[in-house]
Amino acid sequence: MQFALNEDQVAVRDMALAFAASRIAPHALRWDEEKHFPVDVMREAAALGMGGIYIRDDVGGSAMSRFDAALIFEALATGCPTTSAFISIHNMASWMIDAFGSDTQRHQWLPKLCSMELIASYCLTEPGAGSDAAALRTRAVRDGDHYVLNGQKQFISGAGGTDLLVAMVRTGGDGPGGISTLVIDGKTPGVSFGANERKMGWNAQPTRAVMFENARVPVANRLSEEGVGFKIAMAGLDGGRLNITACSLGGAQTALDKARAYMKERKAFGKRLDEFQALQFKLADMAIELEAARTFLWRAAAALDRKDPDATMLCAMAKRFGTDVGFEVANQALQLHGGYGYLSEYGIEKIVRDLRVHQILEGTNEIMRLIVARKLIEGAR
Repeated sequence: MQFALNEDQVAVRDMALAFAASRIAPHALRWDEEKHFPVDVMREAAALGMGGIYIRDDVGGSAMSRFDAALIFEALATGCPTTSAFISIHNMASWMIDAFGSDTQRHQWLPKLCSMELIASYCLTEPGAGSDAAALRTRAVRDGDHYVLNGQKQFISGAGGTDLLVAMVRTGGDGPGGISTLVIDGKTPGVSFGANERKMGWNAQPTRAVMFENARVPVANRLSEEGVGFKIAMAGLDGGRLNITACSLGGAQTALDKARAYMKERKAFGKRLDEFQALQFKLADMAIELEAARTFLWRAAAALDRKDPDATMLCAMAKRFGTDVGFEVANQALQLHGGYGYLSEYGIEKIVRDLRVHQILEGTNEIMRLIVARKLIEGAR
């Protein structure tokens, strides 16, 4: 485990920071207000290698590590957590094709996914199956060389604005063993999308329901064998949890930086805010918590890179801790701004709204505790 970045990692991080500062941050408030999905800017990020960060290079990926990805997503999130988070979801869905697809499937989809000429959504959650993902009911019935799909997915990031849907569907009986993974063209007849949800945050990416009504999807679009879809989904989520944690830390770092700058300018009772010891201690605690979460994230990312047996547990731990810390740091930064923190022009309230959902998605933080508890109990036997 390392506690300092090497020259290559510093270069990767600084490249993402510079891109966030120049191409994302100046537009983030407008994208949020207008609910604009910045596909053009995301494709610019992809041209720098961020569309397929940990995808193998024979199909156009950057072949970097999960550790590198954590650095990139934190850096991008300093400009806009929502935009960074969507790029992370696209990377997660693309990785599932890279890791579990055949060579034909990989060469069919991944070159355009890595360039973000094609954009992917991850489709697991359903109206009646959120945390209990193994209870999903979207049914895929084999009909010759096609599956016929019926059902609905809920809370799908990018839906309606993306090209491919990497979807978990039920091809067999109840439980996780009956689930398979299909790559679905978003323009397939019988695939439709609900209205863009009105959300607390994450407004710079659309969130819609996806409906399947007798949609025919080639069997050739199935990743791996029937019945391993739940395993594929969970493998994708290990990395997804690291990515979303990194996005939380990037957003929180920007909030902390804004609070520090504001406290140097704002005066009360004849003193600058940063001259009050109570507020100095508040800043210190925020920085300490953020650094602890970052260190935890790096450890979990390194464990996933080396395929450590405890990697799933460490990813869950890091996600629970890091997304809670990220939200709390942003919330405290708003408090330090006083009433001005509640105004949109200062950019703090957007970060608070954006980071709140990170405690829910990629598995709620209650589910993260469940994963950790089960691992601890199993290890005690």
